[in-house]
Amino acid sequence: MATSHLRKLLTVITESALEKDLCSDLESLGAHGYTVTDARGKGHRGVREAAWDPSGNIRVEVVCTKETACAIAEHLKAKYYSNYAMILYLSDVEVLRPEKF
Repeated sequence: MATSHLRKLLTVITESALEKDLCSDLESLGAHGYTVTDARGKGHRGVREAAWDPSGNIRVEVVCTKETACAIAEHLKAKYYSNYAMILYLSDVEVLRPEKF
């Protein structure tokens, strides 16, 4: 088995209207890449059913170092939490090519 390396997976679920600004923030804060997918569900602010339009939700995933993940999370909390529906969570992941993250 190949040697694995520990990284963080930062997951952001938020309003799709933020996608452009959010992706710009991620890049400026050191993310080497990210994945954006459609997200639907129910939470504190009700049911979100719309797909890929401004009233829908997106899920953004970033695999990065712990330091980068924490910096991104703190920035997003400060910039968006008070005015937008957003949740953030961190998970440990193992990667096989650490230089990509």
